[in-house]
Amino acid sequence: MWGSIISEWASLLLRWLHVVSAIAWIGSSFYFIALDLSLRPRSNLPDGVQGEAWQVHGGGFYRIMKYLVAPNQMPDELTWFKWEAYTTWLSGFALMVVVYYLEADLFLVDKSILDLTPFQAGLFSFCSLALAWLLYEAACRSGLAQRELPFAVGGYLFLVALTYAFTHVLSGRGAFNQIAAIIGTVMVANVFALIIPNQKKIVASLIAGQAPDPKLGKASKERSVHNNYLTLPVVVLMISNHYPLLYATRFNWIIVAIVLALGPVIRHFFNERHAGRKSPWWVWGVAAAGVVAILFLSAAGPREMKTAALSTQPTLAAVEDIVMSRCSMCHAAEPVWAGIVTAPKGILLDAPEHIHRNIRLIGRVAAWSSAMPPGNITEMTSQERAVLAAYLERAHLARHASRLHLAE
Repeated sequence: MWGSIISEWASLLLRWLHVVSAIAWIGSSFYFIALDLSLRPRSNLPDGVQGEAWQVHGGGFYRIMKYLVAPNQMPDELTWFKWEAYTTWLSGFALMVVVYYLEADLFLVDKSILDLTPFQAGLFSFCSLALAWLLYEAACRSGLAQRELPFAVGGYLFLVALTYAFTHVLSGRGAFNQIAAIIGTVMVANVFALIIPNQKKIVASLIAGQAPDPKLGKASKERSVHNNYLTLPVVVLMISNHYPLLYATRFNWIIVAIVLALGPVIRHFFNERHAGRKSPWWVWGVAAAGVVAILFLSAAGPREMKTAALSTQPTLAAVEDIVMSRCSMCHAAEPVWAGIVTAPKGILLDAPEHIHRNIRLIGRVAAWSSAMPPGNITEMTSQERAVLAAYLERAHLARHASRLHLAE
């Protein structure tokens, strides 16, 4: 009991810290990119100043100037923006350990996809996290990142290929979290391994009375732009664990591919506006088309479910038997599954009336997607999912016919 309680509270506190620090990091990142793009050159600015911007907030006016490399001498006070990024990653990785590594049999492994042990799944996750970042870092340091469009297309295809691989090794939920963790690691590593070290080198040059190397600031800005365009996709992927129709359906990797494309496209719209250029309104047409595509893809259902193969019409009794045998050991007033002391999310499925009350939710997580049982730990078959889906479809048609009859 106490192990379950501690795990639940650790998950809550780490998630809270992760979300708060991510808000701080994303907020400052978006602000400084917008500020950079809004800077305007003036004739009366000090030497070395790229431009200035006037802003109003909180009842006052702000005049902000940016030195292209650094001022002539070190200022008395200097604010660093780094701990927001570090705290986001540290809390996120700790949360990943608590939720996905310590409970890998539920959330990282799906034996219907690949029969891994929790240790194997955790090792695969950690090693792929490190390897993906090393490949990105090598590509950047080789000079490939200076060719922006080819680098962006190559990076996109690399992430899509990783997603396809992950969805064929890990559970759908685990795969989505893994690709999000890789993107988040790349973003934080940009801050930790390059942006902050370069800024420290510039500060050291100022203190020594030397002229800072302009290449340091240029390289830092390049990585900052990468982070800017990666932010929206990683946020969607991080919250996707609440939406089984995204991660636990047949074409989940294609859904990720669309999300990875839409995020940068939407950021492009705001970056163009912040730069004072013509707003690319076409972005919202592309975004709407992408969302519609995701909607239809999410309706494809889980892998290998064929309702046409059913030989008999499904009955409520058959549905109750499936749910009682595959779900009620956890979703009960007194769960019998080891480590679970209360029904997850307070949902009871241990009696016909409870099943009937939650029938649409059951459809969402176990018929139209394969999110439940988590990791398919009770080995629900594709035939059983087909029975659930067919029964729900028949029940829906019956309700529709009843409404038409009443309308007449």
